[in-house]
Amino acid sequence: MTAARAETLRISFARLCRETRSLLDITQEDLAAAVGVSRSHLAGIETGKANPTLDLVMRIGGALGLELQLVGRPPVIVEPRSTSLVHSRCSGYVGRRFRRDGWLTRREVEVVHGRWHGWIDLLAFHPATRTLVIVEIKTRLDDVGLIERQMAWYERSAHQIALRSGWRPARIASWLLLLESEEVDATIRRERQLLLEGFPIRAAEMQAVLDGMMPIPDFGRGLALIDPSSRRARWIVPSRSDGRRSAAPYRDYSDAARRMAS
Repeated sequence: MTAARAETLRISFARLCRETRSLLDITQEDLAAAVGVSRSHLAGIETGKANPTLDLVMRIGGALGLELQLVGRPPVIVEPRSTSLVHSRCSGYVGRRFRRDGWLTRREVEVVHGRWHGWIDLLAFHPATRTLVIVEIKTRLDDVGLIERQMAWYERSAHQIALRSGWRPARIASWLLLLESEEVDATIRRERQLLLEGFPIRAAEMQAVLDGMMPIPDFGRGLALIDPSSRRARWIVPSRSDGRRSAAPYRDYSDAARRMAS
């Protein structure tokens, strides 16, 4: 619990205690005696200056007939950080490629807002053009809607995170980079229309941004594939649906995991 949240609870209980005691016409002396504390300590509780123990809060609540509930909720994890070998290889590969092209990078950037908790796989900033790219890396494409909601949340947070890193972006884009596999190609083909609407920028335009041939397009998110074992200069790869003719280097996630572990 944050200090601000603890103070809010203390002030709320102070007001509830004071108002209920007054409503019941009970003096501070009588209530203090009933719960086993001094009148001055009770006065501190009622003004929010004292920080009572949970046990004392329950005793005061019982003496005043209050119904008190302590509700605990775990944080909402947008997506746990992936510890898989394939995801780690992809993340490291993308970071190296961006840095090779003159970008500054941060990996696994924590994003917290209230109970919501998540991690941006990679933030890349190009100082010369003041371009910030939010990179989400997936080894499978299971839930397009969830990915879109996740990226929208990251987009709302990215500017402030960049400023705290000493970066001052003038434009921000978000890219979804997927493992180049037959499994992913099949999903893109099956969800083609939905992905075209949600991710209209594709590999050719994304590679052109990295090559310095065009600025970040301002009409949507980007989607492309990557092969973390590839050494080709143009490492942003189109899907089969976007015109790639060569076969994918992996059948699926399991095939990639097996081959990377060998």
